[in-house]
Amino acid sequence: MRAMLLKAVGPLWANPTPLESVDWPDPVPGPGEILIRVNACGVCHTELDEIEGRSPPPRLPIIPGHQVVGRVEDLGPSAEGFRVGDRVGVAWIFSACGRCAYCRRGLENLCSQFRATGRDASGGYAERMTAPAAFAHAIPDVFDDEEAAPLLCAGAIGFRSLRLTGMEDGQSLGLTGFGASAHLVLKLVRHRFPGTRVFVFARTESERVFARELGATWAGDTAERSPEALHAIIDTTPAWTTVVEALGNLERGGRLVVNAIRKEEADKEALLGLDYPKHLWLEKEIKSVANVTRADVREFLRLAAEIPLKAEVQEYPLEEANRALTEMKAGIVRGAKVLRVA
Repeated sequence: MRAMLLKAVGPLWANPTPLESVDWPDPVPGPGEILIRVNACGVCHTELDEIEGRSPPPRLPIIPGHQVVGRVEDLGPSAEGFRVGDRVGVAWIFSACGRCAYCRRGLENLCSQFRATGRDASGGYAERMTAPAAFAHAIPDVFDDEEAAPLLCAGAIGFRSLRLTGMEDGQSLGLTGFGASAHLVLKLVRHRFPGTRVFVFARTESERVFARELGATWAGDTAERSPEALHAIIDTTPAWTTVVEALGNLERGGRLVVNAIRKEEADKEALLGLDYPKHLWLEKEIKSVANVTRADVREFLRLAAEIPLKAEVQEYPLEEANRALTEMKAGIVRGAKVLRVA
């Protein structure tokens, strides 16, 4: 099968083509697994974290990709829930133990044995992949493959982030960064919280124009002061500077939700600018988002199909995965990037 293979981690500036196009052996489904013929796979900033070593795969080589849409081609022994030909998706959560205190409470995203698709097990930057049937998701018919792929991570993690803000309709929300996840959050907020004012902080004018097109109340640079204090802010950037700036834009008792697997080191000294009275006092909160649960993905797919909520998509052939990643690193983004595999 065709696949894009990661053999070594390192900064993208030193190697802008970290993925190698290879002919790779077809995987075989084990007990409880399904074999998926991949049609599309979303490109996520987390892949940059894997490639550049901030969240490195435990073993190399590996096939990245965790927003996978395809059709079941075969079932391993005792695999249940799907039939050959069913259209399925695989998200960031590849598996969890199912037995620990966190899993029993529905917090499998915090399981110490959490395994991530495309990092701990090979993912969807290939023509085929295997996955546990219990961690695959039926894809609603309202979406085509390329539309569905970003919903599995960018959408689901944005949905979880929005819930973690605890905000109510009529309150104000800030979005720092305006890529795949943030643009889906804006669309979701416009539907679920029609009385909410959304303020977008983005580093390029094209992103700010895009945010206004989607209904943002206001869009400015990431360094700009918000026109009003905000009840909640979701930060989707890899930077630290935006965390400090967001805390300064929060209303009293407001909450900053950091939607990122990792932060980059380049501007970490920005944290030295934290001023307790300005940034943290008056019961301001910071909360991180750690992975997603299967319930997050299922609930978001159902909700997205009902609205319907569709991602703005930029498509690339599988072999141009490196170009999609380097553009993402450079901030050349409008909505979500998706690889066409089939």
